[in-house]
Amino acid sequence: MDTEAVRLFVLAAEKLNISAAGRELGMAPAVASARLAKLETTLGADLLRRSTRKVSLSLEGAEFLPYAREILAQEDAARAAMGLGKAEASGTLRFTASSTFAQLYIVPILPEFLRENPGISLDLRLSDTNFDLIEGSFDLALRNSALEDSSLKGRKLADDTRVLCAAPDYLAAHGIPERPEDLLSHDLIGFQRQAPKPLAGPGGETGLFDPRAGQCRLVVDDGLSQKLATMAGAGISGNSLWSVHRELAEGTLVRVLPEWEVADRSMLWLVYPKSNVLTAKVRLFIDFLLDRIGRSPAWLER
Repeated sequence: MDTEAVRLFVLAAEKLNISAAGRELGMAPAVASARLAKLETTLGADLLRRSTRKVSLSLEGAEFLPYAREILAQEDAARAAMGLGKAEASGTLRFTASSTFAQLYIVPILPEFLRENPGISLDLRLSDTNFDLIEGSFDLALRNSALEDSSLKGRKLADDTRVLCAAPDYLAAHGIPERPEDLLSHDLIGFQRQAPKPLAGPGGETGLFDPRAGQCRLVVDDGLSQKLATMAGAGISGNSLWSVHRELAEGTLVRVLPEWEVADRSMLWLVYPKSNVLTAKVRLFIDFLLDRIGRSPAWLER
């Protein structure tokens, strides 16, 4: 297979412009079009839909794109192993992360990463919805959960301690829970598709934080909205310490059941598809995040 044509296809899919992709690779528009047409003939499928006004990915092109990126990653890794790699990492890195965590900790340090790595561009998808890494053609993702998907590999970024908290005014009006079963009589804020959280208490006692079993009249799918609703007095919620540590220190939120630990084995992971070669651009971004965030997490300093 013509790997240069594969590289052209990946660029054209990212830019949705065949001529611009060709120019980046030093090809005239007519040469780029002919090269892509030959690749499509080899594969027996139209990868791109062309019209007089725009270019778009076909269904077959969308299915082939992650494999095309893998072909290029394998080629770059092989060239690097032979001492033939580029002097510096380059290309577009597709990264997805929780919007709340990214806004607090990742976005503020991105200019530094881009200055240090002028050949790398970042394509970010920031959402509290977990995208499928393989179907979405992502190079890397941040996940705050136990790493259970056998198709993924990962590096631990930091511990993800979970705490129960509420606004002082809410607790003054509704009372302070003393045991997990007391939560059943409180207003609880749920997170979309949130599983019940096991609680480990002093002396080996166990309990459960399960908004669905209590008076859960509010369910959200965004971490920042959950925190703001809790601060506004909507009820008790379970939050990552990285999200609420400043509010706890300031007293605008108060820990509920502070002697009970949310024991769900959750950690912050930087994950990538197991089949992917760890390219230079991905390795650089992982090392950058580990150094700037994982070495001394801000939420554990208080």
